[in-house]
Amino acid sequence: MALAIYLRVSSTKGQETRSQEPDLQTWAKAQPDEDVIWYKDRFTGTTMERPGLERLLADVRSGKVSKVCVWRLDRLGRTAKGLLTLLDELQSLNVGFVSLREGFDLSTPAGRLMAGVLASVAAYETEVRKERQLAGIAKAQAEGKTWGGRKPGTRVKLTEEKEACIHQLFDQGATVASIARTVGLARKTVYKALERRPVEA
Repeated sequence: MALAIYLRVSSTKGQETRSQEPDLQTWAKAQPDEDVIWYKDRFTGTTMERPGLERLLADVRSGKVSKVCVWRLDRLGRTAKGLLTLLDELQSLNVGFVSLREGFDLSTPAGRLMAGVLASVAAYETEVRKERQLAGIAKAQAEGKTWGGRKPGTRVKLTEEKEACIHQLFDQGATVASIARTVGLARKTVYKALERRPVEA
């Protein structure tokens, strides 16, 4: 089994993972006789549906990874619900987790306490996100911004109108999967639309 190191920046332009790497490299060197696999994303942390993270989780679920390390907790995700779901899965699979900046380690009492705090925040986030998602989708549909039922063989394009709708729905809390269904595009196309706009560091 190997150790996994996950890095993330939000924007596709002007942001690099170099600021995260020195601490992570130091941590990796301090782990004796352990193989290390690095995973990187250039994507917003407000969704847990990210290519690099999905590859990491696939390796975790297949038993290739014994511990996951990040530079800071918000590099893994920016929503309590998403973080808690991921941390719960790691614990259920007996995979460790460490966040260097916060000193967050699930094997310690302090780490488990922080996980409990995340659970409380996640309950609130779930209610707010559901309300925003329903309101955003209803508004888009009321404005006629739904696409689907295309004829076989026709190609759906990412128009400016659809891209604006993708951003609107995402800001309202909709998931990538639900946005893809609403606008009639593949999730990969939705990812690209979201990556093209400036987001938080």
